[in-house]
Amino acid sequence: MAQPLKELINRGSVATLADGLAAAGRAFPRDRFVREAAAGLDGLELKDRVRHVAGVLATVLPERFPEAARVIREAAGRVRLDLWSGWPATEYVGVHGVGHLAEGMETLAVLTPYATGEFAVRPFLERHREDALAIMTGWARSEDEHVRRLASEGTRPRLPWGARVRWLMEPGPTLPILDLLRDDPSEYVRRSVANHVNDLAKDHPEFAVEVLRRWREEGGRHVDAVVRRAVRGLLRAGHPGALALVGAAPGVGAVEDLVLESDRVAVGERLRFTVTISAEEPGPVVLRYAVRRDGSRRVFHLGERVAGRPGETFTITKAHSFRPVTTRVEPPGARLLEIVVNGTVRATAPFELVPAPEHATSPS
Repeated sequence: MAQPLKELINRGSVATLADGLAAAGRAFPRDRFVREAAAGLDGLELKDRVRHVAGVLATVLPERFPEAARVIREAAGRVRLDLWSGWPATEYVGVHGVGHLAEGMETLAVLTPYATGEFAVRPFLERHREDALAIMTGWARSEDEHVRRLASEGTRPRLPWGARVRWLMEPGPTLPILDLLRDDPSEYVRRSVANHVNDLAKDHPEFAVEVLRRWREEGGRHVDAVVRRAVRGLLRAGHPGALALVGAAPGVGAVEDLVLESDRVAVGERLRFTVTISAEEPGPVVLRYAVRRDGSRRVFHLGERVAGRPGETFTITKAHSFRPVTTRVEPPGARLLEIVVNGTVRATAPFELVPAPEHATSPS
C-alpha cells in the first residue's frame, strides 16, 4: 500500500529544511526548530502539517521578513530541497511575505524549482493584482521551466487545492502569460497552460474556444496537443466549438448496438458493456459515456476514432467500476447508461446498482 502523502511531511523533511536554513543563517536554532516542528505531526492531515511547520518556522526566522526571505533563498542552494521539505517554506512566504511584494515573489521564484510556489503566490495575486501579475508575466520569459510553469499554474482560475482568487476567474487577465507559454519547449509548462485554459472553459467556454481557435490559426509546433488537452472538459459536455477544434462534426455518428453484460451491478463491481458505433461520414469520432441517476450525471472517456469512410464501424468494450472511493458515495438504485457520439446521446440502457453482497470484502 502506498504511503499516505501526509506522512511525507515528517521529521526527516523538517530536518532537511533545517539543515539548509542553518547553513544559510548561522544563528538559526536548528535543533529547536526540528524538535518543535516535528512535535504533533502525527495527528495532522497534509495541509495542516504544512501549516504547522510553517508556523514554527515563523518563530525561529528573523522577525523582519526581508531578512528571513534572504535566509530562505540561501537555504535553497545549500541543501537538496524537495516538495515535502520546501513546501512549508513557501507556505511561510505566502503568509508572512504578502506585505513585501518584491522580496516575497523573488523568494517564491527561487524556491519553486524545488517546491512549487503555486499555492503561496495566491495571496500576492489577491492583494497586489496588477503588480503581482506583471511580475508573473516576466516569469513567463524565464530560462527556468519551473518558473515559467509557476506563471501559468499559479494564476490558474481553479487551481486544485489553491485559494480562490475571484478576478482570475474573469476572462482575459492571464491571457498575456498564456500567449507567451502556449508553445513552450517544455511539456511540463504546456500541460499547465492547457489545464489553465480547461479551467477557464468551465466558466467561459466561448472565450476559451476562441483563444484556442486563434492559437490553432497562429500555428506552432505543439498547438494540437495543447488544444486537445485544453478542450477535454468541453468535449465531455459536447460543446460544438470544442468538437470543431478536434475536427469532429457535432452530432455525427450512430450507435448500431449496445449490450450490457448484466442489468444488475453490485457496489464494488464493474458494469461491463460493448458498443458498436457507425460513422456517418469520414473524420474524427469522439466517444463518451455517461452514468445518470437522480440528481447526478457523470461523463467519462470512451474513446476516439477516425473514420476513413462513411459507414465505418468501431466496436468498444468497457468496464466501469463502482468501487467505493472516499471522495464519492454511489448509493444503490436505478441508473441509466448513455452513449455520447460527437456530443450527442445516441443510445441508452437502464441498469440497477445493488448493495454489495454481505460476504464481499473490500478490494485490496
